[in-house]
Amino acid sequence: MTEIRFSGFGGQGIIRCGLITGKAISLFDNKYATMTQSFGPEARGSACSSQVVVSEDRVLYPYITKPEILISMSQEAYDKYEPDLREDGILIIDTDLVKLKAPRGKIRVYSVPATRFAEELGNRVFANLVMLGFFTAISKAATPEAMKKALPGLVPKRFLDLNIKAFDQGYEHGQEALKKEKDQPKG
Repeated sequence: MTEIRFSGFGGQGIIRCGLITGKAISLFDNKYATMTQSFGPEARGSACSSQVVVSEDRVLYPYITKPEILISMSQEAYDKYEPDLREDGILIIDTDLVKLKAPRGKIRVYSVPATRFAEELGNRVFANLVMLGFFTAISKAATPEAMKKALPGLVPKRFLDLNIKAFDQGYEHGQEALKKEKDQPKG
């Protein structure tokens, strides 16, 4: 079982990331997934998160307890949810929006300038899809094919091609990050 938390502020498409991931895994990757969400009373602009539990077997408890993967797209969300991340977890951040504290445990940190990439594509609203592509490459929680198949119905039809382009850019950046990590000397 894998526990994943997407986090950021309301309006960034954090809940949508959880929905796309859950749909991709359960409908197109032949696994089980549950998704829950939470956000502050202020909604847009406050810290929010969506949690996805992924399993090869039926998910008996739909809530995360100690996430293995944390995706943070805002400083407030990072500050709020990072302490819950497992000591050996994976932390994925938006380079331009999150300033890291001193690392703890054996947490592996990966960063992507998701918002900047989205702005280069014409609108920062695509940052969540850049992040989703990056997360897919780093975590391998879902296949990139399944994630792209899950997009119709969850992103506006007229922006489907741009969302796929944003996803692909994030995925390629993630592949490059993994290659650099692999090429790093150990020790």
